[in-house]
Amino acid sequence: MKKILVMAALAICSFANAQKGTILVGGNIGYTSEKSEYRFDEEKVNTFTFSPKVGYQFNNNWTVGGEFAVSSSDVDNFDIKRKDNNFRFGGFVRYSVPLNQTFSVFADMGAGFQSEKNKIYDDNGNGYIKYKGDGMYVGITPALFINMKKGFGLNFSIGGLGYETLSYDNNGPDVSKFYFNFGQTFNIGVSKNF
Repeated sequence: MKKILVMAALAICSFANAQKGTILVGGNIGYTSEKSEYRFDEEKVNTFTFSPKVGYQFNNNWTVGGEFAVSSSDVDNFDIKRKDNNFRFGGFVRYSVPLNQTFSVFADMGAGFQSEKNKIYDDNGNGYIKYKGDGMYVGITPALFINMKKGFGLNFSIGGLGYETLSYDNNGPDVSKFYFNFGQTFNIGVSKNF
């Protein structure tokens, strides 16, 4: 699947260097797969994410803008199955360093609001339970940018560093999570400077 996404993006897109005073429009598609083993059980989590963003490049290295993300996770844990839907919106700051005409590296720092809805399904035929939580997030994601031509480029990242909180309704738990997921995620994105 990852190879197909990369080949499709390469076939469709061509990219160029970002310049001062331009508008950046881009987005990522991501997939995460985690497997945790417990004493008598294992948990599998598969997550798909789509995250577009728009920013203004006010100098040759710095871009500031807004971001939005939606993700959906399927969690399979022995006799319980869970479906999580997450929504985020906030702002980001990007610092880019060109390595040559074709490659650049950059780091995005984003922060904002998030909301999550969970449905927990029981294999015993008891239906499902719903939970909803709101919170905040902050994260740093380093990435590689490949310039093609005509203002288009490809972005690749394999994880990041972040912190997030969620406070659930109806006296639910307050959750805070620090993550360092390099090598556990794969994101491919497309961007264009206008």
